[in-house]
Parts: sequence; C-alpha cells; structure tokens
Amino acid sequence: MVTILSFTDITGFVIGAGFFYLITIEMKILVATQKPFAQAALDQMNNLFEEAHFHPLLIENYKREEELHYAIERADALIVRSDIVTSQLLECAPNLKVVVRAGAGYDNIDLDACSKRGVVVMNTPGQNANSVAELAIGMMIFSARNHFSIERGKELSGCRLGIHGYGHIGHLVAQKGSGLGLRTYGYDLDPSNGQFERDNTIRMESVEELYRVSDFLSLHLPATDNTKGVVTKQLLNLLPKGASIINTARKEIIDQEGLIEIMEEREDLRYLTDTPCDKHSLMVERFGNRIWATPKKIGAETAQANNNAAIAAAKQVLSFFKEGSREYQVNR
Repeated sequence: MVTILSFTDITGFVIGAGFFYLITIEMKILVATQKPFAQAALDQMNNLFEEAHFHPLLIENYKREEELHYAIERADALIVRSDIVTSQLLECAPNLKVVVRAGAGYDNIDLDACSKRGVVVMNTPGQNANSVAELAIGMMIFSARNHFSIERGKELSGCRLGIHGYGHIGHLVAQKGSGLGLRTYGYDLDPSNGQFERDNTIRMESVEELYRVSDFLSLHLPATDNTKGVVTKQLLNLLPKGASIINTARKEIIDQEGLIEIMEEREDLRYLTDTPCDKHSLMVERFGNRIWATPKKIGAETAQANNNAAIAAAKQVLSFFKEGSREYQVNR
C-alpha cells in the first residue's frame, strides 16, 4: 500500500520504530506531485512497486517546499510531474539515485545539480504525445472558427500546417492534420529522422522555409539552452497573412518581446498557447482575441496521458534498480 505522507507524518515518522524499520530495509520511492496522478494510475504504480518489494511514498497537493524537503530525506528514487527539483532539494536527499519526470519536458529539473551529485534524470517521452497533439489540433479548429463565435470562420482542409520540432508529438500532429485535409510541412534538426517520409510530410531544408508556408504553425520544441527564444520576431514575420501560431510546448521557446512587437505590427496574426507568456494579460488587453491561452497547462491533462506517464515512470524506476537501465536519461 502507498504510504500517504502529510507534513505531520513526515516530521514525526522517524520516532515510530516499526515504520522506521520498514523503510530502512526497503527501497524507498517518493512520488511527489502538486498536480496529483489519477487514482487508477496510482493504484497501478503501487502494484508494480509492491510486487518488486519496493516501498512507495506519496506526497501530493503539498503547499510548502519544506514539506517536500522532509519527504525526500530517505528517498532512493523520486517521481515528479511539474514539480521543481532544485539543488537545494537535492541537498536534502543523500540517498537519491534517480529522478524520473513523468512527462516529456524536464526544464523543471536542475540537470547540472543532479549530474554533480550523481543522480540520473530520466523523462518519459511519448506518453503524453497523443494528448498534446489532440490539443494542438483542437486549438487550430478553435482559431479557424473564431473561438466558436458567430463570425464566419474557415476550414482547415486545404490549409498548410507547419510543424517546428518533429518528435513524438510533432509527427502525431502531422498525422491528425493530414486526416483533416491539411498539407503538412515540418522542420527538425535531426537529419536521421525518417518520420517525415512515413507521414507524407514535406521536410523543409530551413526553419525560414517552414515559416513562409505555414498557415498554421505548431510548435513542438523542448525548452533547452539551445531553444530558448529561438522563435523570433524575424521568423514570425515570415508567416503568411492570417496565420495562427499554436504553442503547446513551452513559453520559453518564444522571444516574448518579439512576439508582442510582431503582433502590434501585424494585425492578421493570432497566437494560441497552452503556456501563457509572462505578459499575457497585457497582450490580451492590447490584442483582444488574437491572443488566447488555456487557463493552465492542460496538454497532458487527459486520463490516458496521466496513466501512461505514471506507469512509464514507475517501470523506469524499477528497470533502473533491477537492471541498471538508463534509457531516456537526459543528463550526463
């Protein structure tokens, strides 16, 4: 059974002799989520860990960072969603050996700090991909139909869909877009990516070419040192008249000041996002319904994605300890 920790439990469990003995003879896996996993996902994770004689601990909906600091003190492994893993948190976890981010992005984890302490960091790529891809397509329809208002909209069929970043999510967006009659174009830095041909997506030789043909531009880049601010004003200015920019990735990949400037200069552009810019309220005030954002990041908020990512994270922890597997490691 998963042990659910409250702040009171955490500060007091070391004096409970029976409980203390239990956690010292079993591998301790901390599942720490401010955005809780679905109960079905937790049940499956619990079954996997108990079959392997691992001891799972759960802390969710915590409000203070110190709660997580106490909870992690004796953890050998940590599973998180969007929770922040800092160097300060790592200092509270002398036994920690692996962190698994249940999701694709991992910019919430201090990779350098983990590497310095010898902690392996993994993600679970592809588990949320379909959920995010469906959201991206939904946002395109929402934009094309003028936010479902009475204004006359347009159909997606026959339009050109540009996909910047052609990984797990990008190729699913292409498949779904193609099914709706969109002509699909893509750009990816990986020259060995053979998914373009399988999806019948035209691979563009440069990112500038991609932006020139994109009536709908769908962004699927991770937030890394190499991608932050990579979507510039200059690139956005290459978009055709009336284009919609769809960002279900990270706000950091957009040059936010450049976005504001191009939206001021070009009244034909629209920006829809699952990760609002820092100046989102100001942009809505200036640009009205040409700017739109989800109330919170919901790309992975489906029952299926929640379950898939949770189970993948649990299996990766087990494989790490049982077989030494480091598949999907993102730090070195």
